[in-house]
Amino acid sequence: MTTPAVAEQAPRLPLHRQIAPRCAAGAARLLVRLPPARLQRVLRVISRGTRPAGYAETARARRSVVSVSTRCAGLGCLQRSVATVLLCRARGRWADWCTGFRTQPFAAHAWVEIDGRPVDEPGEMGVFRTVLAVRRPERRNLR
Repeated sequence: MTTPAVAEQAPRLPLHRQIAPRCAAGAARLLVRLPPARLQRVLRVISRGTRPAGYAETARARRSVVSVSTRCAGLGCLQRSVATVLLCRARGRWADWCTGFRTQPFAAHAWVEIDGRPVDEPGEMGVFRTVLAVRRPERRNLR
């Protein structure tokens, strides 16, 4: 995945608000060891029965994960994106989980987006071609 020059910074959370993000980051660390297709299937199953997450709540989840995990704050874009969707899922919501690549120069990346808009991703994300994704469930499927 891509290598940022500087680790992301997020405000430190109070101890009682670190539990869920730490659990999400830990679970994500295990899940990212799965082969890509299996990871996608697992996330698809986990996403069932959820409502779409909003941009603001997904951004808060992402910042929470970054604040408690050095790996998620730096080189671990795959773990960061999986931890973010897991934290949203713990609240009954789901955001679009995506992985992809660009060719000039080549780089792979994983991110979370809402309505096609990457959540708090630095740089130009329009150059990335999405390869794997687990999209938010349609509202009509929730009834």
